[in-house]
Amino acid sequence: MESNQAKLVALRQDFHRFPELGFDEIRTKAKVAKFLRDLGLDVHEGVGVVGVLKAGTGNRAIGLRADMDALPIHETSQHSYASETEGVMHACGHDGHMTMLLGAAQALAADPGFDGTIVFVFQPNEEHGLGARAMIDEGTLEQFPVDEIYAIHNLPGAPVGQVSTRSGLICSSESLFEIAITGQGGHASMPQAGRDAITIGADMVQALQTIVSRKLAPGAGAVVSVTEFLTDGQRNVLPGHATLKGDVRARSPEDRINIEGLMREIARGVAIAHGVLVDVTFNTEFIETINAEEPTQAVVRVARSIGAETIPDRQPMSFSEDFAHFAAAVPGCFLLMGNGETGPHGQPLHSSDYDFNDELLSLGADFWTALARNRLPIRD
Repeated sequence: MESNQAKLVALRQDFHRFPELGFDEIRTKAKVAKFLRDLGLDVHEGVGVVGVLKAGTGNRAIGLRADMDALPIHETSQHSYASETEGVMHACGHDGHMTMLLGAAQALAADPGFDGTIVFVFQPNEEHGLGARAMIDEGTLEQFPVDEIYAIHNLPGAPVGQVSTRSGLICSSESLFEIAITGQGGHASMPQAGRDAITIGADMVQALQTIVSRKLAPGAGAVVSVTEFLTDGQRNVLPGHATLKGDVRARSPEDRINIEGLMREIARGVAIAHGVLVDVTFNTEFIETINAEEPTQAVVRVARSIGAETIPDRQPMSFSEDFAHFAAAVPGCFLLMGNGETGPHGQPLHSSDYDFNDELLSLGADFWTALARNRLPIRD
């Protein structure tokens, strides 16, 4: 008879073979919903998928969340289960996150051992920071209220099954900015006749780097990166227009707001100095992920109780996480679980040869199961 681990592996690898991008997780949602219904859960399909499992008479409820979307990356690995969707792959482990949570749902439906309600949340479009907000706006937390909410993300480069987390800030915010410069184009041989947007843009790129190096406290952990420099210039044509695009990471709302203000001041100052027009947009895609104290301590206790190597006060992560919106609405905890240190399991998230470690599936399912029973204990 096929073992439960083998069933979980087959499920995860099926998700991997048929990845879907954010808000287009049609097959994925259907598979998740069917799996939960077959277990006897009360299933609701909307922007995402929610499964509700009740046991006993307790009035407490917890939420357990997994993300479902893949990335627009061409997979370069040669696994038998490699992506069959051209240019799309699960390069962040969401296939594994779903499977771990489904494995826990299966275990808890068969042998509850808890008193209360578990809300299994399968969220779309985490990668663009839009899925959690869409589910919240749809009314998920009003329709399925929870006292606490939790999420797991795998961590390449860490030992398999190692649990790490921290109270307070765990993931940075991400904001995308765009600075449009309108100068005066002209002939490359007569720069004095125009206002060369590419030179002005270069000045602005340099000036933006002083925000972190000179205007924030050392150790703030903020990052300002210009990632695109677009102009309408040609081989002998000085550009009259340039656009700078980039990414900002911050570890506190105060720093994020401060960076935006400084960015606008710098752009305005450079524009005045060169006699050009600028337009700045700054949109926060992901807010900071803040872990609440009690849920975080519960995660540490449960991880230790099942024998997992545990780091209770890890350094904050520089990446961003859409779970932040859930954790801002309800006390919660986001935790990392080691994916392995070598081979494809140790490759960076979002790399074309990354792969989720199937050894983690049963470990993650066991952790979820233990956490649910710990937070919703059966009273004597």
